[in-house]
Amino acid sequence: MYIAMNRFRIAPGREGEFEQVWRERDSYLDGVQGFRAFRLLRGERGEEATIFISHSQWESHDAFRAWTESEAFTKAHRRGRTPEGLVLAHPEFEGYAVVQL
Repeated sequence: MYIAMNRFRIAPGREGEFEQVWRERDSYLDGVQGFRAFRLLRGERGEEATIFISHSQWESHDAFRAWTESEAFTKAHRRGRTPEGLVLAHPEFEGYAVVQL
């Protein structure tokens, strides 16, 4: 199993707006081979930012890599524009192989 995460720094007070963007977007993940689950996590609100993490579970690293090279991935990210000032920095990616369940 493989876990793919992106860490987003969101402007304080705009957390609901960010959550709405994610609720309304088309992910195109349903039916993608090797996809297991998705969660959007919200951390504690800080003075400078609130951290959100997109967390997706995959059958394998190869399945995740195939997703990133697919037409579905391109479609999901094509209209991924967020309002200016909502996201304070480019998301930081982290990927992990699961070694124990």
